[in-house]
Amino acid sequence: QVQAVESGGGSVQSGGSLRLSCALSGLKYGRYWSRAWFREVPGKEREGVADLDGDGRTFYADSVKGRFTISRDQNTLYLQMDSVKPEDTAMYYCAGKTSPGGYRILQPSEYTFWGQGTQVTVSS
Repeated sequence: QVQAVESGGGSVQSGGSLRLSCALSGLKYGRYWSRAWFREVPGKEREGVADLDGDGRTFYADSVKGRFTISRDQNTLYLQMDSVKPEDTAMYYCAGKTSPGGYRILQPSEYTFWGQGTQVTVSS
């Protein structure tokens, strides 16, 4: 059973920076084929933010491209958030896929494990 625990959320002013972390554990066999960050606001569907695929390539939603950076260090996944905007306010979740095969990047249904989320609030 793979577990993911997010941390690093909090309040930040518009234009500031924040770094989210996701501690991954429990993978005994295989590898993490992909790791990603999503965000969700009450009343709206979950939105894909950034993905780090099995080949180390990164993909970003247009809304965060140039401002957010996804990366990893051993079993920790990071989301560096720079030049944040009030629209970035949301609950942020890390997610991943441990089985091989093609997948639709940043589509929630493609990911097999999820963290519980960490709240990010950006004020004007």
